Amino acid sequence: MPAESPAAADDSGKRRLSPRNAVIFGITAIGAAILLVIAFREPPPASAVATDRLGPAPGEQVEQYLVDAKASLDGGDTDQHWALVSFTDYLAPPQLPAAAGGLRISGVIQHVPVDRVQTPVITVATPAGDEPAVKSGEAAAGLVAAQQFRDERSAAIARVTENRLRAGCACTAGVVVRGTLPQLRDLATQPGVRAVQALPADAVAGRFAVSPLLPGSSDTVTPSPDDGPVPTE
Repeated sequence: MPAESPAAADDSGKRRLSPRNAVIFGITAIGAAILLVIAFREPPPASAVATDRLGPAPGEQVEQYLVDAKASLDGGDTDQHWALVSFTDYLAPPQLPAAAGGLRISGVIQHVPVDRVQTPVITVATPAGDEPAVKSGEAAAGLVAAQQFRDERSAAIARVTENRLRAGCACTAGVVVRGTLPQLRDLATQPGVRAVQALPADAVAGRFAVSPLLPGSSDTVTPSPDDGPVPTE
């Protein structure tokens, strides 16, 4: 489930404030470790602290977000920018290095889509290199397995999420990358890329939030219904 994130600001390219239901994303890599951040079914109370953010806010029109994301790539500087790459369809982890266009992947957003079941959004922050991104599904599954749940539905959702991630499902909704504006503009034109949104060059690693644009989102960004049966596998 999406976790707390900052509330949206305006759509003019200014930094957005923290909206609810986004995953707080720390990008610091410690040695070869994979840093994991996971959001489950009950987000904590909203924070009043403003921060940079990537991704649409709850209630935001998808078409407006796509316009804003494209505008975020305007500019002539050659600095490195953090950016969220959203895919048109869910990808399997082995597809990610090619889908990122050779840019350094700093985070992978995993989400197991199940019709009318609210499954968790899991952001796995990764050190440099292709292997951590390719193994991000397994890493996300391990974190899901370590959680405890107070009701059977939550536990059942966790089981199906873990099982599908371990099986190598096409469950990657997007990635966070780092690149220059020309590189990001080029990536935005590639097949399978729905949107690329960049932060200002002075955005600080570990100090911004990420909420994914899920491939199924087509109108307004709202939580998925949670009234369907949970699959057994």
